[in-house]
Amino acid sequence: MTYVIAQPCVDVKDKACIDECPVDCIYEGERSLYIHPDECVDCAACEPVCPVEAIYYEDDVPGQWSAFTLANAEFFDDVGSPGGAAKMGLIAKDHPLVSALGPQAE
Repeated sequence: MTYVIAQPCVDVKDKACIDECPVDCIYEGERSLYIHPDECVDCAACEPVCPVEAIYYEDDVPGQWSAFTLANAEFFDDVGSPGGAAKMGLIAKDHPLVSALGPQAE
C-alpha cells in the first residue's frame, strides 16, 4: 500500500510533504508531485503537512480522484525506482491525467 497525491496538488506543488518525507519518495513532475509506490514506507508524515489536503492513503482516496492512484504509479513506468527524489530533481513530464487537466484555480 502507499499514499497518493490527488488533484488538489496540481499547479500548487507546495512541497511541504517533500520536506517531511523520511525516505525521499515524493517526486516532482511539471504540474504535480507524485509518491513512488515502491519507495513509500506508509509513514504518513506527508499527509498532515499538505496545505491543500491532496495526500491520501491509497484506500482512502475520494471517489472523484480515484484515478490518481493509478496515475501516481504509472508516472514511474519509465522513471523506474531511482531510490530518491532529491537526486532526480524536476522530472519534465506529468502523467497524462494531470497533463489533460486545465489550469487549476488557486
